[in-house]
Amino acid sequence: MQVSQLMFAAPLPIPSLLRKALRFLTLLLPVALAACVSTQPPVQQAVRRIDPVYAAMYGPRPDEPHPLPATDISEVDPRFLRREVAYYGREEPGTIVVDTDARYLYLVREGGRAIRYGIGVGKEGLAWSGRARVGRKAEWPRWTPTPAMIRREPERNAPWAGGMPGGLNNPLGARALYLYDNGRDTMYRIHGTTEPWTIGESVSSGCIRMFNQDIIDLYNRVPVGSPVVVLRGQRMFDADNEMRVSSAY
Repeated sequence: MQVSQLMFAAPLPIPSLLRKALRFLTLLLPVALAACVSTQPPVQQAVRRIDPVYAAMYGPRPDEPHPLPATDISEVDPRFLRREVAYYGREEPGTIVVDTDARYLYLVREGGRAIRYGIGVGKEGLAWSGRARVGRKAEWPRWTPTPAMIRREPERNAPWAGGMPGGLNNPLGARALYLYDNGRDTMYRIHGTTEPWTIGESVSSGCIRMFNQDIIDLYNRVPVGSPVVVLRGQRMFDADNEMRVSSAY
């Protein structure tokens, strides 16, 4: 009987080992599955906070003859948003100074200050530099492409060879300042744009383009006859780190 009992008792540890193995696998399985699933939260793209002052500055203008929507400035380099800065140049207050290389336009003010606007510079804008005066101003101006612009982009510009009326789709935007030299039209314009994302950039056509809200602001500040200086290949000293936005200006 003892031998028989031993023969039947020997297999008993096998189920016990199996139970332990199953228990181990049960504990291991969630760990293995967790390795296949990321527990990290999805990466969120940082959204730049827009200063409320700038949001209002570039907000809608429903009072315009062509109601102007807000300009999306969320992707614009803050350097090119309108602000008041220190001015160290020699030009008299009331002068417009265009720095084509830096993509800035300054309206010189009293007390060593200036309002600085971001600009986009087209090929026509790089073709001339020197001194002029604002010979004419226009609200929602009519646009007529030059022969060179028609040759360069015939599909886009040829249909408007006779002129495009002012409006939201007009490349000159909401306002235009026409520069004259000794009573002669230089064909150089400071104007708005339908492509606000080009501010701060070099663009294929046009003269000096500004955000529509900025050209309206400049238009309201400068009378016909105001002096204009256009720089090319010269850099002005500028307090780039000065971020002051003044509600008074």
